[in-house]
Amino acid sequence: MDPQLVEVSQQFERFKAAFVRKDYDTCSNLLSQLKVSLTKFRSLPPLFENTPNANNELLLAREIYEHAVVLSVKIEDQDAFERDFFQLKPYYTDAGNRLPPSPQEYPILGLNLLRLLVQNRIAEFHTELELLSATALEDRCIKHAVELEQSFMEGAYNRVLSARQTAPHETYVYFMDLLAKTMLLFSSDQELLEYIKDEHPEWEVKNGSVYFQKAKESAPCKEIPSLQLINQTLSYARELERIV
Repeated sequence: MDPQLVEVSQQFERFKAAFVRKDYDTCSNLLSQLKVSLTKFRSLPPLFENTPNANNELLLAREIYEHAVVLSVKIEDQDAFERDFFQLKPYYTDAGNRLPPSPQEYPILGLNLLRLLVQNRIAEFHTELELLSATALEDRCIKHAVELEQSFMEGAYNRVLSARQTAPHETYVYFMDLLAKTMLLFSSDQELLEYIKDEHPEWEVKNGSVYFQKAKESAPCKEIPSLQLINQTLSYARELERIV
């Protein structure tokens, strides 16, 4: 095997050992080194040169970036998630016909959909969805994200909250918790309090929680003073005629 490929593989094994230990600082340091090492492989995107070890290099790089995406969730770094996901994506699309399917592909694609939903990037959510194959759309990880978005758009927040218990992958919990915290999309507690005061005074805020109550029955409609309204309208019309 190519010495360079052996070196990167050994480096990746150290990364995985640190990942199992949950030593995420070491993982982050090793990941930076791995990314630099991968730039030496001309078989990888965007060059895709047909080198003697192209398939092995592509497989190794794909697995490294898959671990990078999961690591970004573990350390709760959404910016790193986005960077690593877009570095990984060509291995699922452009190199997809050269590599065997990855068991991590659909969980990670579903995870990205959740990220877009949490960040309220709904248009991008649907764009990514349209790029998926019919097979992908039937996967439970993708379906989970789609059903979650539907519940969110319908305002069925009870379904959104209960979906955490049926998350198809343990990495989903991070974004599920973020979604629960941002469902009303307020940037501060004060903004939420002002919204309640102006729009829903029937809601009660107590001990850091919001209690949703049924709105009080509205007062019965008063009878419209029809004759008075007609007289006023005719008066306005006469005034307009004088002006013209």
